Amino acid sequence: MAALDTERRGPAAWLWLNRPEVRNALNAELQRALAAELKKIEKDESVRSVVVAGRGPAFSAGGDLSRMERAAALTKARARAEAQRFADLLLAMQDFPRPIVARVHGAAFAGGMGLAAACDLVVAADDAEFCLPEVRIGLVPAMISPYIVRAIGAQQARRYVLTGERLPAREAHRLGLVHECVPAAELDARVEKLCGQLAQAGPQALARAKRLLGRMAARPLSPALARETAAVLADVRSGEEAREGIRAFLEKRRPRWST
Repeated sequence: MAALDTERRGPAAWLWLNRPEVRNALNAELQRALAAELKKIEKDESVRSVVVAGRGPAFSAGGDLSRMERAAALTKARARAEAQRFADLLLAMQDFPRPIVARVHGAAFAGGMGLAAACDLVVAADDAEFCLPEVRIGLVPAMISPYIVRAIGAQQARRYVLTGERLPAREAHRLGLVHECVPAAELDARVEKLCGQLAQAGPQALARAKRLLGRMAARPLSPALARETAAVLADVRSGEEAREGIRAFLEKRRPRWST
């Protein structure tokens, strides 16, 4: 059975973590499969968004502890390479030129919570749970920490990283990690509706908006920032995609890219 199952639903590619017997623990095979599939999808212009979801009872229980135990016996260089693979995957998701939506149900623990935080949008079932239990087993949520801090802020991250307590989906929604919290029976329909909304946007505009948001997240307001953002808009506005979007709006029709 493949560790990753890819499904096409209209303009969205659904990437199903497919290790249900271990609650989609993120072993090397699954991490490599995710990275490879994202590279493949990036070349397919018909894919307008990506959904990351989990087969079985959970989104992802996090790292594969049996693999981590073996990694403890590796040389420092090999152990660092093992960790770097997951760090690179999270960064590839951050830099991916199309929106990535996390469809979360059941447990999203440790690396699974980090995987969700690295996505652009998170939709969770109202009975889902998030948790960063690493310190309870003598570990640290290292690679995922930048994404957790970005999602819920440094002060809340301190609580959940240091205590390892569980974070119910409703509270994760209140803190900002989760964008929408819905009944489990409505989860797929809500994600599909969101993907449909994303498909209405200009693909180049979405890619540039993601890059812009990534750069702006930690930047203080300043004259230099004002000049930079003005330059971005001027550049985008002169492109063919923006001209088509404006023409379509004025002509009261859908733009060519809309599905």
